[in-house]
Amino acid sequence: MSTLHAAIILPFILAIGVPLLKRLPGRPHPGWAVLLGPAALFIYFLGQIPSVQAGQGIVSTIPWIPSLGIEVTVLLDGLSLLFALLISGIGALVTLYSIFYMDKKREAVHRFYTYLLLFMGAMLGVVLSDNLIVLYGFWELTSISSFLLISFWHHRERSRYGAFKSMLITVFGGLAMLAGFVLLYRMTGTFSIREIIQSTDLIKGHSLMLPTLLLVLLGAFTKSAQFPFHIWLPDAMEAPTPVSAYLHSATMVKAGLYLVARLTPVFAGQAAWFWLVSAVGLITLIFGSFKAIKQTDLKAMLAFSTISQLGLIMALLGLGSASGYFTDIQQSLFYSKATMAAIFHLLNHAVFKGALFMVVGIVDHETGTRDIRKLGGLMSIMPVTFTVALIGTFSMAGIPPFGGFLSKEMFFTAVLNAGEMGIWNMQTWSLWFPLIAWVASVFTFAYSMVLLFRTFTGKLQEQELSKRPHEAPVGMLISPVIMASLALVFGLFPGLLSYSLIEPAMASILPGLLAPGEKFQVSIQFWHGWTPEVFMTIGVIAVGILVFALSSKIKALHNPLFTRFSLNGVYDSGLRTMERSSQWITNKYMTGSVRHYLIYIFAFLIVVLGVIMFAFDGFSLDMSSYAPVTIYETAILLALIIAASAVPFANSRLLAIILTGSVGYMVTLFFVIFRAPDLALTQLIVETVSVTLFLLCFYHLPKLKKELSVLKFKLTNFLISLGVGTMVTLIALSALSAGSSHPFESISKFFLEASYKLAGGKNVVNVILVDFRGFDTMLEIVVLGIASLGIYAMIRLSLDDEQQVQLPSGKLDAAVTGKGLKPLKSNDVILRTTSRIAMFIILTFSFYLFFAGHNDPGGGFIGGLMTSAALVLFAIAFGLKVMRSIIPLNFRKVMATGLLIAFLTGLGSLAFGVPFLSHAFGHVHWPIMGEVELATAVIFDLGVYLTVVGVTMTIILEIGGDR
Repeated sequence: MSTLHAAIILPFILAIGVPLLKRLPGRPHPGWAVLLGPAALFIYFLGQIPSVQAGQGIVSTIPWIPSLGIEVTVLLDGLSLLFALLISGIGALVTLYSIFYMDKKREAVHRFYTYLLLFMGAMLGVVLSDNLIVLYGFWELTSISSFLLISFWHHRERSRYGAFKSMLITVFGGLAMLAGFVLLYRMTGTFSIREIIQSTDLIKGHSLMLPTLLLVLLGAFTKSAQFPFHIWLPDAMEAPTPVSAYLHSATMVKAGLYLVARLTPVFAGQAAWFWLVSAVGLITLIFGSFKAIKQTDLKAMLAFSTISQLGLIMALLGLGSASGYFTDIQQSLFYSKATMAAIFHLLNHAVFKGALFMVVGIVDHETGTRDIRKLGGLMSIMPVTFTVALIGTFSMAGIPPFGGFLSKEMFFTAVLNAGEMGIWNMQTWSLWFPLIAWVASVFTFAYSMVLLFRTFTGKLQEQELSKRPHEAPVGMLISPVIMASLALVFGLFPGLLSYSLIEPAMASILPGLLAPGEKFQVSIQFWHGWTPEVFMTIGVIAVGILVFALSSKIKALHNPLFTRFSLNGVYDSGLRTMERSSQWITNKYMTGSVRHYLIYIFAFLIVVLGVIMFAFDGFSLDMSSYAPVTIYETAILLALIIAASAVPFANSRLLAIILTGSVGYMVTLFFVIFRAPDLALTQLIVETVSVTLFLLCFYHLPKLKKELSVLKFKLTNFLISLGVGTMVTLIALSALSAGSSHPFESISKFFLEASYKLAGGKNVVNVILVDFRGFDTMLEIVVLGIASLGIYAMIRLSLDDEQQVQLPSGKLDAAVTGKGLKPLKSNDVILRTTSRIAMFIILTFSFYLFFAGHNDPGGGFIGGLMTSAALVLFAIAFGLKVMRSIIPLNFRKVMATGLLIAFLTGLGSLAFGVPFLSHAFGHVHWPIMGEVELATAVIFDLGVYLTVVGVTMTIILEIGGDR
């Protein structure tokens, strides 16, 4: 595993460790420990600048699913390095800020940092992944982790609403993006971004190019809050201010920009890409800037400001993509300057917007309000905060000497140059580009002045504030001061970024413009003479001052654009309509009857399998290779049929349980005859534990009713059971039929030959479970764990409710409390005496099954079930109270330990550069014992063993203890 893989994994490891910090003596603030992670990552990525600047990118691959072209390949080039520095650097500053912002006595800070680290790791995964499927996985993880961060104050309805809204919109876009990735794979045959860029000739002119482009942009636009998908971002401001400063200035909203920049080499030169990216960006720019000036909440103002700035960068990326259209290298380089401006403004926006979010957090923290109508006069009280706000707002407004001024000038240059392209009808629309850019810049200047002067100048309205305002503590000021200083440094010394970050990023976005060894010319200067851009800036400042001065008198700046229509209204009404429709449809089939649900499932199975088998001529009945049926098999089969047929006619539930258990034991005998001891043992123990569960649930089941008019009921059951039985039998016989109709060679031959050679085990069944199909086994034990926790929660919740249920007489209903029911234990002296011996025999046998399972019948699953059977026997004989006193185990923790061992075993293989859950084995010679085989699969099997014991005992003890 490379250092880049380790860089992605580090935040996730820290996230796992954060809850453990609660156990430290004195319980220090966890932020100090968390801060080490992003700080170390930032230093590491800083150290990679020279190699990336020299064109020596880092590529490292860990195989995952090679047959599907999915590998965990990480790529560090100019673009990914730029974003990695933003994610780690601003992540470190946000973490430092949050230490003083979040009160560890009143806030769940450990949970906060866990979510923050999850998000940081997911963002690093997005920008460093070269494989599109892996990128998509991290992409959706950013949506999930941001949902958790936005809803951190989940007791607030608006926080829950904003979190759900952001996740719904971004996940919708992510699914569309995934479809676009699949189409890219169909066109190029690879998921590797580097290989796709090299295969652009296969994409241009392809019939799938346009739908692919649209689907990919849908994902990018929703993530980066482009119009009309921007509506989630203002509501996401319900998150704590450190979250807003991180997610919405440097990370999550920049993910869409990253995707557009990363795939620009694929779609550059396409008219659809140019128009959609640049036009949507310009619309978002002017809409966001106009909406920002209408806000009275400081965070809402910054939210719409962020939307506007994201639109500006998106428009620049669209304009820069036109360089791929021209064959003349000079023309291409001329229009590539828009890409340069996009990268530079992305950096500027990250620092000045992060500083401003922290300033707003300080104002809110120290005054108790973000309402601009209640603020004013804070300049003398909070001089440091005011200075930071001044630098941030002036940089955002594009006033010299700050970095925002330089990137805004470059933006004006790009939109003015757009009219000279002479392609894609640009002469017709060329005037709109500079016009929209100029008007939006006027609004940007105006709301920047509103934010600064109406918060910090004027008269102090102390009676409107819930707190007596004062300057923030030094610890809370460090981060915004650093970012404000960077905004000034980027303006005064832009050359620091020119060839260290901007040029390598341009080389990644536009890789085909230069010959090997050449570099883009990155020249960023304050003064270029009396150019049109300078006059546009003078006009912005003049008109912006006028708009700011008259903003309180201009009604259009305060009244809604549309009184009866809004995008948020469309979203809310659409969501309500979908909820009502889904509820109506759900009520039609969710009747509360288990029988109905089984009918749906089995009927669907019969129809779908039947249609597929008939359509593809799948049925084949060739019995020439079948073995003869012996007298023993015939006898067991008759007993099984009789027991199964008797179940519907049972007069009591106890008899039905016994007959059902008999069917299972008959199946066990079949496995014995067929010489499948693993399956026989598993079936035997599963059937025993299942019968025990049935008996434990016996008292909770309603009395069995025998009705006379049940012909239709039984007829339906009969038809469904007959259909399922017939279909499964036909499919099984067709699969076993020999001859030319068999499309595939039996896979059993491979497992028989490779079991010992590749996995070091002679027990083929167990080797398949823990090695060849280890992924399946791990997911199965996860599902078992979730099911057991569901049963535990259901019973616990029902017990909490039952404590409040009173009958009119004031006595608890015996049916509810279990009063009068027999306890889970036996008074049989013989059972108690024999169980003492039997328990140790069964436990010893279970340990033998576990350790012998790799080469002989057994394994973790069977061993776990056998151990559970011994514990169940002990509980029935002596009671739950005695068992819990002798074996004081929390079986939910046992289950969690098993899952953790299984997962860490799979994760450990990544450290050796092999796929997840790869196992190794070898032989060592020990004294006395001689040659011994050691296999890592045994460790995974231990996880299975503990999980099975934990799951089984959690279920049995909860149901058995439900009295």
